[in-house]
Amino acid sequence: MSHALFGTRIIAAPMAGGTSTPGFVAAVGRAGGLGFLAAGYKTVPAMSEEIRAAREAGIRFGVNVFVPDPAQLHPSPEDVGRLEQYRLSLRGDADRYGVSLPPLRLDDDDHWQGKIDELLLDPVELVSFAFGLPESSVVAALRRAGSAVLATVTSRAEAELAADRGVDALVVQHSSAGAHSGAFLGDRRPAGTPSSTAELVREVRAAVGLPLIAAGAMSDAAAVTSVLAAGAEAAQVGTALLRSDESGARQLHKDALGAARFTETRLTRAFTGRYARALVNEFVRDHGDAPVGYPAIHHLTAPVRAAAAAAGDAERLNLWAGTGWRTAKTGPVADAISSLLEG
Repeated sequence: MSHALFGTRIIAAPMAGGTSTPGFVAAVGRAGGLGFLAAGYKTVPAMSEEIRAAREAGIRFGVNVFVPDPAQLHPSPEDVGRLEQYRLSLRGDADRYGVSLPPLRLDDDDHWQGKIDELLLDPVELVSFAFGLPESSVVAALRRAGSAVLATVTSRAEAELAADRGVDALVVQHSSAGAHSGAFLGDRRPAGTPSSTAELVREVRAAVGLPLIAAGAMSDAAAVTSVLAAGAEAAQVGTALLRSDESGARQLHKDALGAARFTETRLTRAFTGRYARALVNEFVRDHGDAPVGYPAIHHLTAPVRAAAAAAGDAERLNLWAGTGWRTAKTGPVADAISSLLEG
């Protein structure tokens, strides 16, 4: 496979939680990019409805699916204890808005197998995975159904494992990327090295012969040019498109990306129990000791995040952002994509 697999140099990252709507993906497609719907946090019917809407728009698109972690579905008593302690630590945040914290909930992101079954029954052109690798049998079944399969990796070791599973291409995600890290080996904290996305692409390029999409700090045309020169077929862009008119992100999140008071990003497990890069706000600072526990912690903090959004309080909201967040601009997504292609 080659550049023809993607047909563009710009891929819009699948941004779960409402950002990557069918309308956003369609606008990206009309602008010359390729968008991915995000199946994460969604039920099977909700995923299917978004696929239908994207098809009706007449554009190319893919679907991204979160791979569940068996260890999080069946945690040890010690891990459950840590999660319950974290739940207690959230009481002050819940009291601030007068909301209740839900009981501990362990699940596989709203029916993993159901999503795979639906994608086999009603195939889409591209299916990407994050947070882990599907079994080789799942990869093979999706490919037989007519889908090209992509895996998200953050290191050479993860890339080699993914290649062994028979995937068609890799999304190579650097630690500078905004939102959740796709790391799935070790402690799932993305490595700080190589120092740039282009360097990571070169490292993975030397290890596997699959087409690569580069992700992480793709904030301007120079960054895109650098990863293409390093061997990537395309650049995956998230934060740079978050403030666009068509983005489904909350306005509070969009405004925060342009606010002078936020001065840094940090990898944190505070909001979901999985490392994700966000603007540093009070919640990130207050909960630096958050344990591993995705999606259990995502469910625990959901009422607080929803209430913070309703109250216009950016200090308790998950403000996902990559290290190049300051370049994110308002306006049509077509303008953002055009500026990324200038090089």
